Amino acid sequence: MTVELAAGIPVFIAIAFVVFNAMLFMENCAAFDRLAKDAVRTYAASPAHGQTLDDSVALVQESLRRSFSYDYVSVSVEAHKSALGLATFTATLRFTPTLFGRSFSGSVFGVDMWSPSHAVQMTVDPYRPGVVV
Repeated sequence: MTVELAAGIPVFIAIAFVVFNAMLFMENCAAFDRLAKDAVRTYAASPAHGQTLDDSVALVQESLRRSFSYDYVSVSVEAHKSALGLATFTATLRFTPTLFGRSFSGSVFGVDMWSPSHAVQMTVDPYRPGVVV
């Protein structure tokens, strides 16, 4: 029975490692979906006077970085304009697996761990009140 336990413990730890990281990734994805759309609505849907698309991207990205200030996630935001004047924002969350909340080298027994990412897109009309086209 001791030999079976010694053989089974690494398997149970590996399963716990995978489940913990999957749940942590899903938790961050759920929060990221909501916060990314809120940031785009706040900073890009009605830009201030003189605010360019690049300024809106920087504001959205800074807002998301403040919300996701963990060591195991990174955030990037891109935007492009369409022919109709609409702006499409793409926010990406990159997740690095952790060892139960602590950082590690990223490889287990010589196998590099996969770093998943999650992207959210939102298209807005950057309406400027008082501007006549």
